[in-house]
Amino acid sequence: MTKKLLRHPVVKNAISLLTVQIAKYILPLVTIPYLARILGPQEWGLVIFAQVSAQWFEMILDYGFNLSATCEISRNRDNQQQVTEIVSGVMGASGLLLVVSTLIVLSMSILVPAFKLHPDYLIWAWLIGVAQGLNPLWYFQAIERMQFPAMLDLGTRVIATVITLMWVKTSNEGWKVLAVQATAGLLAYASMLVLMYRDIPWQLPRIASALKALRMGGSMFLYRCSVSLYTTANTFILGLLAPLQQIAFYGESQRLTRAVGTLSSPITQAIFPRISYLLTNNSKRAAKLASISMLVMGLGSLSLAAMLAIFAPLIVNTLFGAKFEPAVPLLRILVFVLPFMSLNYVLGLQWMLPLGLNRAFNSITITAGLINLILAPIFTLKFGTIGMAWMVVFSDAFVTIGIYIILWRKGLTIHHVWNTPLI
Repeated sequence: MTKKLLRHPVVKNAISLLTVQIAKYILPLVTIPYLARILGPQEWGLVIFAQVSAQWFEMILDYGFNLSATCEISRNRDNQQQVTEIVSGVMGASGLLLVVSTLIVLSMSILVPAFKLHPDYLIWAWLIGVAQGLNPLWYFQAIERMQFPAMLDLGTRVIATVITLMWVKTSNEGWKVLAVQATAGLLAYASMLVLMYRDIPWQLPRIASALKALRMGGSMFLYRCSVSLYTTANTFILGLLAPLQQIAFYGESQRLTRAVGTLSSPITQAIFPRISYLLTNNSKRAAKLASISMLVMGLGSLSLAAMLAIFAPLIVNTLFGAKFEPAVPLLRILVFVLPFMSLNYVLGLQWMLPLGLNRAFNSITITAGLINLILAPIFTLKFGTIGMAWMVVFSDAFVTIGIYIILWRKGLTIHHVWNTPLI
């Protein structure tokens, strides 16, 4: 029974995606205890600020293709010509977005004080965003063949981790952390392209197909933008309003909780195409799968939140050192985000989007993001990083409640569909 379960495409894909997630979010925690002590709060805060900027570039360049392109290719994966057309459109759209990101880099080099003083940090941040945002993992996810790409991604990041620990020796070498991360990412990106084009023929992107891909991923891009308004945007806001040391305290607390929270995202990404398929064939089975996902992710997130809260002083001291003690209360506040993140993954990404409720989902997240964007600077100026942390919790809770209200009003909660199948 166990062997049969492990051979199932969803399980194999989930395990592979978990490997990518570990490489992307958890593996950097290996370097943090060393780097936080070597670089100190000031330089480490600058590195975090650059890495947050890289996440913005990644969001622009990815444009939600990890969901939209995955969904489209999974629906047409038996039609190679259609798959080739979709891939060509996405690659063309990525080229257009690359031009946009370049213009943003030029603007930031003039307008952002930290990057005016350290332009090299901005360049490395942009290259990190390019490598991660353009990586075509969405193709392998869609065809449910993530094993080798996942191992390749993990391998390059492990090598980057080792090089970072060997290369960074003094407190003014934060740029080396970014340089290694960018180089490893670009190597992985190039390798993924080669693997993808071994499967499908290369096709010159056309403007029409590129624009179609942008329209296809538009709702997902809006979703990611709106979520970033109460996640990565907060660290960026701190970079404009607070000393770099405060960015280090808050940034590491948020990065740790988000890293733990995203452990469940491989389950979401693996189940998403399956629920999309089942809702058009057997909605009761789709509801059953979503219910199992919510139970597993909900209990898991509550357990992780409790552990982080209880052991916060030990975790902070072990990972970051005694100089980062102000991060303890921030971590204990931000753990409240974890159960809300899990519910948002299930009810939003796994359930609302396959049901075609993209507009309603985006409306909720955009509203939460705008509220945070308005109130976060005010709370930060009045209460410091503590106020910023509570704003993040409020925003995630707002999204969860909003999603449930919309599903309830439309009679499309998981429980309702289970008892009254759509087909």
